[in-house]
Amino acid sequence: MINDTQIMDLLEAGVKAEGVRQKAIANNIANLNTPGFRRSDIKFQDILAKMIKAEGPIDSSKLEPEFFQPKTTPLDVTGNDVVLDTEVGEMIKNTSMHSAYTLLIKKKYEQMKAAIQTL
Repeated sequence: MINDTQIMDLLEAGVKAEGVRQKAIANNIANLNTPGFRRSDIKFQDILAKMIKAEGPIDSSKLEPEFFQPKTTPLDVTGNDVVLDTEVGEMIKNTSMHSAYTLLIKKKYEQMKAAIQTL
């Protein structure tokens, strides 16, 4: 079972990962017109899910987002696969995930505060 400290560590890792993903998205957009540029993304949710499902203690220090190039989107005539609409959609999704993580962190701190105040 995951304890409160591990939950906070995982949520903080999520916030960090979404920050890294935001940089990847910004880099993709900045290279929208760069010939031969392939978009990048990060792996985090899969790594997080495996860690949670694994037996034994969770070591959140090993929970680092990994950059990768999906290479699944079609290339334009210059060999570039960045599509602005896709990147904007990813940015909106990423912002929502970041907000969810920070809201959950806020709720955990409110729970801790309420527990301390009842003592």
